[in-house]
Amino acid sequence: MKKATLILDRDFSIGRVDPRMYGSFIEHLGRAVYGGIYEPGHPTADKNGFRQDVIDMVKKLGVPVVRYPGGNFVSGFNWEDSVGPRDQRPKRLDLAWFTTETNEVGLHEFCDWAKKADTQVMYAVNLGTRGPDAARNIVEYANHKGGSYWSDLRIKNGAKDPLNIKLRV
Repeated sequence: MKKATLILDRDFSIGRVDPRMYGSFIEHLGRAVYGGIYEPGHPTADKNGFRQDVIDMVKKLGVPVVRYPGGNFVSGFNWEDSVGPRDQRPKRLDLAWFTTETNEVGLHEFCDWAKKADTQVMYAVNLGTRGPDAARNIVEYANHKGGSYWSDLRIKNGAKDPLNIKLRV
């Protein structure tokens, strides 16, 4: 049997570890969003339906960044479905997970949750069934101050100031 030896010396370092290495992701799959971070009927839910116990744990863990809207889910996701009045958002079949996405938790709600959890948003764009133009539009929607179609739509949807999403994948 082969053996290996590891010596750790906290006074010796090769370089700084980027804090984003300790990031996480949230996907509209299973109980990650609905019943995970968002569960209006939960005893710890705040007025917006976010579970305070989950927010507290994310803060305690010091999660620096959370990728949203997740992994494989994003490959069939239309970001435009996740903005605007909740009661007007379309329900869509998610062909990867064989579920119906209600879009009850969307971009604005997730950004609000991230602020409460003291974490940054890393926004995932759909390059599976969409393309660079849709990616450009979400960047404009989220980050441009105003005076363009997408930024003015964000303002109309209740966010006067840009959402300031700095990380995109």
